[in-house]
Amino acid sequence: MANILVVDDELGIRDLLSEILNDEGHQVELAENAACARLARNRFRPDLVLLDIWMPDTDGVTLLKEWSATGLLTMPVIMMSGHATIDTAVEATKIGAMSFLEKPITLQKLLKAVDQGLARETQRATPHRPVGPSVVPPSDLTVEAAMTGGLALPVAQDLGPSGRQVFELDQPLREARDEFEKAYFEFHLAKEGGSMTRVAEKTGLERTHLYRKLKQLGVDLTRNKKGYA
Repeated sequence: MANILVVDDELGIRDLLSEILNDEGHQVELAENAACARLARNRFRPDLVLLDIWMPDTDGVTLLKEWSATGLLTMPVIMMSGHATIDTAVEATKIGAMSFLEKPITLQKLLKAVDQGLARETQRATPHRPVGPSVVPPSDLTVEAAMTGGLALPVAQDLGPSGRQVFELDQPLREARDEFEKAYFEFHLAKEGGSMTRVAEKTGLERTHLYRKLKQLGVDLTRNKKGYA
């Protein structure tokens, strides 16, 4: 997957974007301001940057200009802001930003923009290889709303292609129900490759509700967590 640099002065936004992108299999580096972003840009060599516009030391548009002027704008940059005007967005695009995301950012728009940015980078690096369209699961979850529980989930134990399991029925109803629900969610997590977004869509639960349910059922959130090169 990709190396993604997230630059935002809000800790909650940085942490949550990191959780979501990690859940999608990306390696994420975080920077709280332009100074940290400069260091991370040189050290981390990101494939894509999510860059907030309004920051206390140097704003995102100024940093974008700096990278462009010094030949460092070699990766797609997606600008983010909850207060920017249309003129600001147009200016950033003229400088070299790939797109602009207005806060609060929905999960669907975030993943779609990231997929498009990475697809464009892949096409630039290997133009002879066609890149198929990215499929983004529908969701109305905003970044801010997901802060209540939008954490990455591990790959659960695979129950096999049939998805069948024998349950002990000679026990209280509550315990039998919890046992079934745990196996049910573990099966779908394994089937969907550990993607919380796809499991939420498949099971008809909100992403945050799904996370709380898994915690309640005692699903091990560290076991079998998928790794990425």
